[in-house]
Amino acid sequence: MTAARPIETTPITAVVLTFNEERNIAACLDSLTPWTAAVFVVDSGSTDGTVRMAERAGVTVVQHPFETHAAQWQWALSKLPIATEWVIAIDADQRVTPELAAAIAGFVAAPGGAAGAYVNRRQIFRGRWIRHGGYYPKFLLKVFRRSRVTVDTADLVDHHFEVNGPTTVLRADLIEDNRNEAEIAVWTAKHNRYAVLQARQELAASSGPRAGATALFDSPDARVRYLKQLWARLPLYWRPCLYVFYRYVLRLGLLDGKQGFIFHVLQAFWYRLLVDVNIDELRARASPAPSADPSMETTGPIGVEAPRR
Repeated sequence: MTAARPIETTPITAVVLTFNEERNIAACLDSLTPWTAAVFVVDSGSTDGTVRMAERAGVTVVQHPFETHAAQWQWALSKLPIATEWVIAIDADQRVTPELAAAIAGFVAAPGGAAGAYVNRRQIFRGRWIRHGGYYPKFLLKVFRRSRVTVDTADLVDHHFEVNGPTTVLRADLIEDNRNEAEIAVWTAKHNRYAVLQARQELAASSGPRAGATALFDSPDARVRYLKQLWARLPLYWRPCLYVFYRYVLRLGLLDGKQGFIFHVLQAFWYRLLVDVNIDELRARASPAPSADPSMETTGPIGVEAPRR
């Protein structure tokens, strides 16, 4: 594949969220600064070299305390002095390929009433492109008009943007490669925390409205929401087993090699199992304790009636 031609500055602002991202931030900013009109880094108190590296790259760094990813994005999009109509929202472990930069430039310049664009994420795990298991292509809404976007603030684990208006799909890739997770202990510790939040979120969503099957033919995000609702109806503990079989066998995750085996088993089975365990525990704590039958009160060994006073 030949490299995309160099492009001029595109009237779009990049916003990047960071916390201790010194292993990732340079590659991220290098993929943005040559072609975007401005770059904002919203940091939440990094203690490593993240802020220093961002400032050295010539971008604007703003500090804001972190609550959830969704809340941080909500604050950034509503409070930053963004001068362009178009925004690209990027995590620090992501970088834009030249082909994607060119595709975004063409999309922004084209006439029409589109409100946003999905990009194709290429997931890298411990140096390996996870190309199978239903993980590629994976489309994320990353480019949007600031005036037409909202953030799903009910999401406790990640963030999801929604736009009011038509969208398109850009086929060029956004690379996601979190170099902080080269040590597997970092990956598992993060997902252990996420499992608790995911369990709370699934329980909260179980009482909400359900999308119809027509959502399968809507936007990529609408399809994901519908499939999550189907997932929630499956029995706990069985669904991680079914999912890893689907990913690793039926969707050929086994072709991703050793790192793919680690990724699919951890991400499709181990993480989902942790979520189910947490859901089980939350339900148990929420259930009222069984009331005691006064006629069966005992203070001694089982079956020995307690003396009456």
